[in-house]
Formats: sequence, C-alpha cells, structure tokens
Amino acid sequence: MSISKLSIVVPCFNEESNIQELFKELIDVINVLTFSSEVIFVDDGSKDNTFSEIEKISLENKFVSGISLSRNFGHQIALLAGLEKSTGDVVITMDGDLQHPPNIIPELIKKYEDGYDIVNTRRIDPESISFFKKKTSTLFYTIINKLSDIKVEPFSADFRLMSRETVNAFLSIKEHDRFTRGLVSWIGFNQGVVEYKANSRFSGKSSYTFKKMIKLAINGITTMSSKPLRISLYLGLIFFITGIIYAAFILYNYFTGVNVEGWTSILITILVLGGIQLLILSIIGEYVSRIFNETKSRPLYLIKKKTGTNN
Repeated sequence: MSISKLSIVVPCFNEESNIQELFKELIDVINVLTFSSEVIFVDDGSKDNTFSEIEKISLENKFVSGISLSRNFGHQIALLAGLEKSTGDVVITMDGDLQHPPNIIPELIKKYEDGYDIVNTRRIDPESISFFKKKTSTLFYTIINKLSDIKVEPFSADFRLMSRETVNAFLSIKEHDRFTRGLVSWIGFNQGVVEYKANSRFSGKSSYTFKKMIKLAINGITTMSSKPLRISLYLGLIFFITGIIYAAFILYNYFTGVNVEGWTSILITILVLGGIQLLILSIIGEYVSRIFNETKSRPLYLIKKKTGTNN
C-alpha cells in the first residue's frame, strides 16, 4: 500500500526540555522518506514552556503545527485532538518524551506496506524499569483481557501506525471516557505488531504517577467491559446463599437447644458483608459516573492557541 502523506501526532505535557531533541530525531527519519509529512504537537495544558518550544519549531518548519489545549484534558483526549487535526493517509502517534524511538517509524511503515491497517507496538522495557511497575503492568493486561470481550495487546503503548480508514473509524467513536488501546482493538481491521526497546526519558520526570496509572486501569476495565457488574451479581448471589445456609444452621441449633456463641462470627459476617456491599456500590458508581459524563454532552476538549501554517 502506497503512502502520499504521513502525519505524526505527538501529545505533550510538560515536555519543554524534550521537544527540540525529539524533533531532531524526527527530522532524521522524515528526511529519508519518499513522501510528504506533517508533525502535529498537542500541548495538553502544560505548566512549563512546552508550547513556546512548539511555536519555535513551527515557525522554522512549515510542515509542523501545534495546538495548545485550554487545560490538561488527559493523554487520551490529547491523542484524539491530534488525530482529528491530522490529514495524512497514514498517521503515527507517539509520546513526546523520547521513550518511543522515532527510528522505529520506518519499521511501522514497512509493516503497513505489507498489508496491515493498524501497526501496534509492543514495548520491551529497559533495565531501569522497576520490578513493581513490570508486575503491575503484566497484571493490568491480564485482568483487562480476562474481563474484556476484545484483546488488548500486552505491553502496548499509544505508539502506533493507523491508516486513514482506521483513523476515521476511530474518530467516529464519540465516547468521553476513552481508553485508546482498547478502542483501537475494538474497531478491528487487520492489525500487526512491531516490538521496540523503550528508551529512558530524555529529561524530566514522567507525569504518569501511580495514581494516574490506577485511574487508567480502572477506566480501561470499565470502558471496555461490563463484566465487573456481572461479577458483582455473582458475589451478591454467593453471599445471599451463604446467608440462607447460615440462617438455617442458627435456627436448627436454636430449636435443638444448642447454644450458639457467635459475637465473633457475627462481627466478622457484618464486616465482610459491609465490605462486599461497599465494593459492589463502588463498581456500580463507576458505571453510573460514565453514564453521567456521556449525558452532559460537553466538548471533549477546548483549544486555547494554535501555531503553524496548517492551522
């Protein structure tokens, strides 16, 4: 499959010290391509001078444009904003911290030319990645693939190539709570995988805190599956049946004159049942909050500023 124009979408949050180095590496790749390219930077409400750096690059390079969102809407929404702005018949999305190496781009293009509509990437973590992060990442993909009706590529990232047809299909999904990896799997098409060795951040600290990773995990599971609600039903049934059996046991002992000493067992039962009820209510609450978000019909993002001749 031939390519006439490539779009590269880069969401950024507080990447002031990384933008210039990333662009240098992108230029090295773009200069050897035989078709035109555009680079779209999306500043997701950065608190530093990220957008100023984007403006400098766009003034010197006509194929570079940038948009600055009015606040931090989150990585998944910033990705969406860049995809909506892209005009290429092939689009590559990647992060702005150089952990997604630009020199892998030719491999993604080669895979596309081999007939794949979407080319995902599978991350091989560097030695510096902590044991805890590796294990929690493995656990996340295990859980989401057990609960979801679709398969999410393990150790994947939002570093991928998509054809214009698949980008349009992705953009037709108007959900507010978005889990891009899951949605890309859900739309189907012919998908391939390229492995890459993740680099360490060029500079700065990751904005993906443990709290944000937990939020992403919960969002991914509840967005792509209703099975947690079904599990809540099963838990309710199990404890309801257990309660009936226990009640029958107490009544039997009462009528046969056996004294049942049960302060400890009663307390444990109350604590366990109370915990299960709170867990089930929390799961239901997550789904209700998603319904609430969808019914508000607010725009997914707002643009504060633009730069580049393509805007």
